[in-house]
Amino acid sequence: MADPMKFAVPLVPARLIRRYKRFLADCRLEDGREVTAHCANPGSMMGLAVPGEKIWLEPNDDPRKKLKFGWRLVDHENGHFTGVDTSVPNKALRAALEAGEIPELAHYRTVRAEVKYGENSRIDFLLTQPGLADVYVEVKSVTLSRQPGLAEFPDSVTKRGTKHLGELAAMAQQGHRAIMLYLVQRTDCDHFELAADIDPAYAAAFSAAQAQGVERLIYGTRISPRGVWVRPFP
Repeated sequence: MADPMKFAVPLVPARLIRRYKRFLADCRLEDGREVTAHCANPGSMMGLAVPGEKIWLEPNDDPRKKLKFGWRLVDHENGHFTGVDTSVPNKALRAALEAGEIPELAHYRTVRAEVKYGENSRIDFLLTQPGLADVYVEVKSVTLSRQPGLAEFPDSVTKRGTKHLGELAAMAQQGHRAIMLYLVQRTDCDHFELAADIDPAYAAAFSAAQAQGVERLIYGTRISPRGVWVRPFP
């Protein structure tokens, strides 16, 4: 098994006071101090920004960073976690891809991240291997759960996500493999659906992309305050 995407330093527990301006969260540490943490999640975080909930923060002493904490996890206090940092899936997935742990892509030895393609876009991963069609892999972090056990995407309207589906479809039409990979950053879900009621345009774009050859993969995660592992889903 590939090494997990380990957090740079040990996380510290806290309680959420409030999330605001999308990227900021006021939190109370166990010693009573109130701090402001960076929230690396542009989505609505529906159901995950509840005042008083237990969360885990990653401290830093980087003089270039104004905020000295980053919000990484929601602790549901029942043995389950949700990862709220949208940069984590790509880091964890890269390790799994390079270790050959994604069976559908295990034959590819060259993994490149953030490669320009489409209309002023970057694909999350471009996989290449002599004798095989190139693979364009777009990754989305899944954190929404409105029903027990059900993970959903998206948690808000995502015009950017809809644009990505169109660009993946164009790659498939050119003869490449194109994959939309949903990484479920929750440990309490065992099935997945698109949240068509939240963003009907995205759901329609996904159906159109599939009809043009775009593949869908769903993977899950094991999450702890130590790190994040990619695992089969469910």
